[in-house]
Amino acid sequence: MPRFLRIVLPAVVIVVWLVVASVGGPVFGKISDVATNDQTSFLPASADATKVQERSSAFRQASGAPAIVVLDRDGGLRDGDRTAAEQLAATLGDRSDVQGVSPVIPSEDGDAVEIVATLTQDAETGEAVASIRADVEDALPAGLSGYVTGPAGFTADLTEAFAGIDGILLGVALAAVFVILVVVYRSPLLPVLVLGTATFALCASILVVYWLADAGIVTVNGQVQGILSILVIGAATDYALLYTARYREALRDHRTGWGATKAALRGAVEPIVASGGTVIVGVLCLLFSDLNSNKALGPVAAIGIAFSLLAALTLLPALLMAFRRAAFWPLRPAYGSAHKVLTGPDARGIWARVGRLVARRTRTVWVVCTVALLAMGAGIVGLRADGVPQSDLVIGSSQARDGQDVLADHFPGGSGSPAQVIGPERDLDRLVTAIRSVDGVDGVVAAAKDSPSGTTPVGTTTKADTAARGPVADPTVSGGDVLLEATLTAPADSARAEQTVRDLRTAVERVAPDALVGGVTATALDTNDTGIRDRTVIIPIVLVVILLILMLLLRSVVAPLVLIGSVIVSFVAALGVGALVFDHVLHLPGADPSVPLFSFVFLVALGVDYNIFLMTRVREEALRHGPREGVLRGLGATGGVITSAGIVLAATFAALGVIPILFLVQIAFIVAFGVLLDTVVVRSLLVPAVVYDLGRRAWWPSRRSRATHHM
Repeated sequence: MPRFLRIVLPAVVIVVWLVVASVGGPVFGKISDVATNDQTSFLPASADATKVQERSSAFRQASGAPAIVVLDRDGGLRDGDRTAAEQLAATLGDRSDVQGVSPVIPSEDGDAVEIVATLTQDAETGEAVASIRADVEDALPAGLSGYVTGPAGFTADLTEAFAGIDGILLGVALAAVFVILVVVYRSPLLPVLVLGTATFALCASILVVYWLADAGIVTVNGQVQGILSILVIGAATDYALLYTARYREALRDHRTGWGATKAALRGAVEPIVASGGTVIVGVLCLLFSDLNSNKALGPVAAIGIAFSLLAALTLLPALLMAFRRAAFWPLRPAYGSAHKVLTGPDARGIWARVGRLVARRTRTVWVVCTVALLAMGAGIVGLRADGVPQSDLVIGSSQARDGQDVLADHFPGGSGSPAQVIGPERDLDRLVTAIRSVDGVDGVVAAAKDSPSGTTPVGTTTKADTAARGPVADPTVSGGDVLLEATLTAPADSARAEQTVRDLRTAVERVAPDALVGGVTATALDTNDTGIRDRTVIIPIVLVVILLILMLLLRSVVAPLVLIGSVIVSFVAALGVGALVFDHVLHLPGADPSVPLFSFVFLVALGVDYNIFLMTRVREEALRHGPREGVLRGLGATGGVITSAGIVLAATFAALGVIPILFLVQIAFIVAFGVLLDTVVVRSLLVPAVVYDLGRRAWWPSRRSRATHHM
């Protein structure tokens, strides 16, 4: 290639990425504009709760999320408190983001009142609730406590908890990675180039995801947004470190940066593309999910990994070619200097010692590692991953959670968050009777557009009984159906409320098989049930798909089975330790069904990454030196870079723990701990020992492996 092209080509690559970053960078603060944390929007269209949500607006004017204001005073309400509550209700009714306000409802014990303010359909829940909370604070007399809870309150608290994703999370992750890279490589410039590559990849990913979300092609919520940032920073850094290691080796054999770049790309492209492709295929398996919140992560994560690959194989080579040996200052690799001795008596360093241990105590090493990992996994029997109450999703203070506790002390626990039943109008009386017969139901009303409160009381037998209660409007009928709202005695996000909803579905199905039961509790119930189904279906799919990829990549059957088996054992160990930590150290209330699923997808895909880095080098060395010598040489060549990459990835996922969301904290621990297990135990000891023990059999039925040197 002409000399001027060797200068122009890297410059063009760098300029293109600078343009992409300049366009994508400002989108960092805007992606929250296209994100939603409404739980119902992530349910499959087939779920009863989704169908009820879609149809509920046809039965009443107020169709947004309800914000429940509860006021109480120790020792009971005073005369002026009721007046203050009436004035607050009037203030809320005048708000443009509130569509309807209930009358002030006193509790039976006289110690509290509640007001239900239903937001407009297009209101931004977080901003609206924050403003309502300010109104409540301004209206309270001294000694009267006020809380804004209910579905809108919980959504607002969740949105506020996710607010640190754009800044705090990214800052913590980048700072942790920078410190690790400086310590490992003892170079001030190389970490900047590596993190610059990762940041530019993230800018491009965010830009594309923003466009797709704005067009309604993909769905983004806070957890998807946070995982995208961590995944891109971690994966791009890993791929960059693998290329950097190859480039550093090549600088010893090539005088020019161009020659070293070509040699480094020849050695790095296959494992990097194979690793990235494996992760992309793994996360795309989430498209088999019925739960839209799981399905949403698949294409978003795949976009992030694709740009991580692209940046590591274009931008980083261009940057390193521009800086050449100066990138590694002060420990610059000199042209013609000796390569590290990988095996034999002259080999030095920790990986040479590990290799000698594997060669000397082969079977002992892999048996002890396997037993230790399985022992760690014993804790999985105590894992509670069938869902947690919405009130426990936010770690730390939550006004909505405090308000719900106060609400449950003075009112039926499900007050303001009723179960909703849509059924035929001809079966109204029988539906009401069936609903009221269910244990855990406190009362039933029917939605009515013409009623000042938006609902009308209904009797238990006939419409005459309903009319006898007073001059109220008839229930609204839409498509021959009516909407009934059942107030539950248990808090809407509790296990008792979920059981009540299950009983409600059984009861109304006997009356009207096509009747639907939705609402806040039903949404949580359908989400958990669908999440458990997704976990059962997707995990085997991921295993089979990645196994097939490994067979194609390594041209072997046995070695991929070893790799998949090792990653499964590592995942079980990480999940078992996680369960023990969550229960006995952090005392967490349980886990969402998606926690094991996401942890599995990330750990299997990323754990296989390190095994691909190792085994592609082992295969390369085995073709020259024989299968067992190839294991030791491959371990010695990749030990340092893979360990560094594992520590970096563990640190980036651990950064998710700074966001006070239960789901993300649990994902952070399981994945970070699992990656360290993969790096330190599985890839360093277990896999090398098993492959060394198998010898040529590990590469069956590859003809090339049978043609290598005799053992």
